[in-house]
Amino acid sequence: MDTSKVLDRHISIRQMVFAVAVLFCLTPLVTPPLALVLGLIIALFVGHPFLHLNHKATHILLQVSVVGLGFGMNAATALKAGREGFLFTVVSIAGTLGFGLLLGFWMKIDKKTSLLISGGTAICGGSAIAALAPVIRAEERQVSVALGAVFILNSVALFVFPVVGHWLGLSQAQFGLWSAIAIHDTSSVVGAAGRYGPEALQIATTVKLARALWIIPVSLLAALFFRGGAARKGGAKVKVPYFIGLFVLAILWNTWVPMPAVSHVIVGASHAGLTLTLFLIGSGLSRQVLRQTGVRPLVQGVIVWVLIAGATLWAVMGLAG
Repeated sequence: MDTSKVLDRHISIRQMVFAVAVLFCLTPLVTPPLALVLGLIIALFVGHPFLHLNHKATHILLQVSVVGLGFGMNAATALKAGREGFLFTVVSIAGTLGFGLLLGFWMKIDKKTSLLISGGTAICGGSAIAALAPVIRAEERQVSVALGAVFILNSVALFVFPVVGHWLGLSQAQFGLWSAIAIHDTSSVVGAAGRYGPEALQIATTVKLARALWIIPVSLLAALFFRGGAARKGGAKVKVPYFIGLFVLAILWNTWVPMPAVSHVIVGASHAGLTLTLFLIGSGLSRQVLRQTGVRPLVQGVIVWVLIAGATLWAVMGLAG
């Protein structure tokens, strides 16, 4: 009986600590990197009391926040950014997928895990993995390993990219393009670009979301290559990122029916939502996830990520030259 009471108290305290951390992340005192670190501390030393709801919560919160960012953007600028990033997107996605799959084959990583890691690195992190997994009928273990590898590297990028960008003297336009292509997940792209400047944020968000649309053709190709997969039997559907359409509508609304006061509130709330998203991502990186990831998939993810980050940086800096 005493043990039960202690356990109940422990769970209640854990939930209280988590709730306080969530509220703290919604204040202007917390930056995206700090939110991520706070989430990691919760995951490793306190424990996420609602871990079973974490993936769905981050998914919804990220999409709502990204749509809100559209109310702070202009259609002409966004169109220009998307057009300039198109060639980078096509070349980098094809190159990353091809190299990642070859590397996975050479390292003897199973094909499905290798594709999930390569697809997550090439397109948009966890969203790409979530879209590809049912199409190729990946097992839960394979999905967990891929998500673990991508989220760990995604967390590192949030800290490293702004430092490298300032060190190399990248312009906001250059940094926005580089981060959109070389950082895995939309949340960290927005977090890193938002720290760099407003122009970087607008370019990065537009290019990243245009890149996310490539989930559809890549998922269809994956269904063709994985014979016997759910998609060939009619048991799986490609998940279309519909929220990108709402993001475009928000940009058009802000361009044609500007309401500065309202937009300011929405954009501010969206930034807070993205900071909270990063906290939730960090709090989901439990010891179990870190153990499941293992060495070889993480090494594959690091090599592929360094390749795309380095090649994109070289290309972006070449534009200025």
